[in-house]
Amino acid sequence: MKLSLVLILILSSFVAFSLDEKEDKEEKNSSILGALIPGKPSKDQMLGEILKGVLENYHLTKKELNNKVSEDAFKLYIERLDYGKQFLLEDDVEALEKYKKDFDDQLMSGNLVIAKETSKLLKKRIMFVKGHVEKTLKKDFDFSKEEEYETDAKKREFVDTKKELLQRWDKILKLEVLVQYFDLEDEQNGVGDKDDKDKKEKKKKQKAAKKKSEKELMKEAREKVAKRYKRIFKRLLEEDHSDEVDKFYNSVARVYDPHTLYLIPEEKEDFDIDMSGKLEGIGALLREEGSFIKVERIIPGSASWKGKELKAEDVILAVGQQKNEFVDIVDMGIRDAVKLIRGPKGTKVFLKVKKPEGHTKTIEIIRDKVILEESYVKSSLLEMKDKKTKVGYIKVPKFYRDFQDPNGRNCSDDVKKELIKLNKTDAKAVILDLRNNGGGALVDATLMAGLFIDKGPIVQVKRTGAPDIKYDDDNKTFWDKELIVLVNRFSASASEIVAGAIKDYHRGIIVGSGDQTHGKGTVQAILNLDEFVSTRFIRLDSSLGAMKITTDMFYRINGMSTQFRGVEPDIKLPDPFAFMDTGEKSLDHAIPYAEVDQAKYKLWKKDIRKNLDKVAKMSQARVKKDDRFSKILESIEWSTERKEQTKRPLSLKAMKKYREETQKMADKFENEKVNENVQVSHLSDKKKKMTEVEKESFKEFKEELQKDPVIEETLFIVEDLIKS
Repeated sequence: MKLSLVLILILSSFVAFSLDEKEDKEEKNSSILGALIPGKPSKDQMLGEILKGVLENYHLTKKELNNKVSEDAFKLYIERLDYGKQFLLEDDVEALEKYKKDFDDQLMSGNLVIAKETSKLLKKRIMFVKGHVEKTLKKDFDFSKEEEYETDAKKREFVDTKKELLQRWDKILKLEVLVQYFDLEDEQNGVGDKDDKDKKEKKKKQKAAKKKSEKELMKEAREKVAKRYKRIFKRLLEEDHSDEVDKFYNSVARVYDPHTLYLIPEEKEDFDIDMSGKLEGIGALLREEGSFIKVERIIPGSASWKGKELKAEDVILAVGQQKNEFVDIVDMGIRDAVKLIRGPKGTKVFLKVKKPEGHTKTIEIIRDKVILEESYVKSSLLEMKDKKTKVGYIKVPKFYRDFQDPNGRNCSDDVKKELIKLNKTDAKAVILDLRNNGGGALVDATLMAGLFIDKGPIVQVKRTGAPDIKYDDDNKTFWDKELIVLVNRFSASASEIVAGAIKDYHRGIIVGSGDQTHGKGTVQAILNLDEFVSTRFIRLDSSLGAMKITTDMFYRINGMSTQFRGVEPDIKLPDPFAFMDTGEKSLDHAIPYAEVDQAKYKLWKKDIRKNLDKVAKMSQARVKKDDRFSKILESIEWSTERKEQTKRPLSLKAMKKYREETQKMADKFENEKVNENVQVSHLSDKKKKMTEVEKESFKEFKEELQKDPVIEETLFIVEDLIKS
């Protein structure tokens, strides 16, 4: 049976591709849904049988949903229920173990007994803890005792008694109040204000206001923590059936591999927005702060930006679709608040906001398309001061493609446009920056790598049988000069396809922070689960959601998979995150490494790697002398040591010392200086005047590049390549 779907992507968490639509839809539906009981089945019955069919038939491993999968799912389920081991007792977990082999049976029957029972049990325990938290936060703590709290949940065990559970919560609350107290103290003293203007304003206010005593700050800290937990408990207790079964379904899905996931309809919508880089709404980035929803940032060019009334730091108190019909969003989750605020282009939304100065205001905004420019390709022309070599720079934040709009933007076309512009300049090289790029559309990975060669294979994709080789066959090269590809440990999937192809063809130099990229070599497809239901027999009351499922593995043209191994940089720079345990190989149930035969391909006509060893040694010598890289190496050593110190002090004196040491090191390692040695020019049509949005965006972009030591070192590497 061929897999029938619309898109195929490749992300560190999402991947997809388009497959044949030749199969008869009704035949496909009946084969997956099976023979349902007479009458209309429940939604859980339909979903369970569809998920079983999809996992067993479409997943790369073809793993049967059986008792072994159930036992593994049970372990993941308990983690999802209470990862912090802050509610359930050891006896509770042992009592639930009677269901550990029943996940497959309950999935098929639609009678999710374990989800129902654990929901009741968890809410009972939450209510018990909630009462204790409310009572405890009304009293002063004794911060003179020398105590510690283990912050790493993996090092904790479920406690045996309710008394031990409350003792654990006493430590949790002490730690939270301590942290909140020092945050309030820092705020009162103006610690952490980096902007001179902000400092002056705060100092004026501090002089005018009476400083609060330690006792007053402690009381305020307890009140803030109490408000936060009031909101947390409220949400936990309000979890509905969809929240409960989501934990169940995804515990089963994650046993197949870390990237297979059931998506509720709202999550599918978020996925589409992430891939296309656009949505319809007001254009404000929001965050939760205590009980409130606060504006983090206004997106340039959006409806809010044009209206000039809604500002960063405004608190949204209520949302109305009509001027006099408001819904209070205080204590509401950010996802639910966004549902009210977001809406179709051309419609109105009314926001009741509280300004930082204290007054409230009602703002009317006409929703419009919101273009998330930070999701799209950006470019510039770089040059070292006192050097004549100009270098093109192209940043690709993700491999985006608008699958809903055939005329929509995609990253490969956008990179092509920038290369065409760069060919009209005297740039001698291009830096393609794929750092922190988690992946995206497989088709764009193939097309983008093809921009730098005439023709040939780019990647091999295999499920069973012989690999399907994806080719660049346009006989066109859009950039034939020097090429550097920047990667790091967060470059994954599609990024690894491009970097791997460039390396295998000897087409360019891979420069990376650390030993390898993320190491994700699997392909995921997004399946709309509603498509598996025959509407001739069953009419859905609501969407069943979608499934992101691993269907294939991809391989470099040299036959190696990027799974686990990633792509090794040719020139390695210090990795600020070397202390972190990241990468595909660190994930539970990850699919193992494999290889296929090498594809037939010819190396690039000019071997720009012939002097690679010499260039790499020159880079290493510079890095050793560079203060910024020395700081990174020192910070890695310090962070590695601190990473193992997972216990936090609960005395006022010890916590103060801990925070002072941490802040001292953070200040020491912070690199906020703009490097004027790196000159950045806007790569645009000189006849076209930049808009205010473009000016603001470019200013931030330029500053970001000038603060990045990797950019300067890469420019030195380009100089060495050209001279060698």
